Amino acid sequence: MTNFTTRMMIAAATLVVAAGAASAQTMKAEIPFTFRAGDTVMAPGTYEIHRIHKQSGTPLFRVSDSRGEHAIALMPIGSGDPKKAWEAGGAPLLSFDCVASRCALSGIWTGPLTPAYVIRHGKLGNDEPVRVALIEMRPNKSE
Repeated sequence: MTNFTTRMMIAAATLVVAAGAASAQTMKAEIPFTFRAGDTVMAPGTYEIHRIHKQSGTPLFRVSDSRGEHAIALMPIGSGDPKKAWEAGGAPLLSFDCVASRCALSGIWTGPLTPAYVIRHGKLGNDEPVRVALIEMRPNKSE
């Protein structure tokens, strides 16, 4: 094996490890509106989002308020490539579907080199237009 090939393999392995570590860390988001996460109504405030791996490999996300008083575990119903604009921005995002003043968490993207996860939610309204609200997440500095 050439020296160049060895260096490229080490660089690729380092990138994979760094991406895995970044996606496993706890993220924090300031959510300025009431929202539904799964079947639970959550108040506006600071939330921590932590990706937990089950043994099956299916991710589970824990969403909790910053005081640790309210928390919910969410299992995505699917995943796929993030939107091009999300990748271009590079920052991890929470996506919310909103109708009038009702919003529900609909997606979680933990950043580059990770899929965007789809979160199930109930119907928000009857025949009203749905708008999407995006909230940027940042690494939780207390870890």
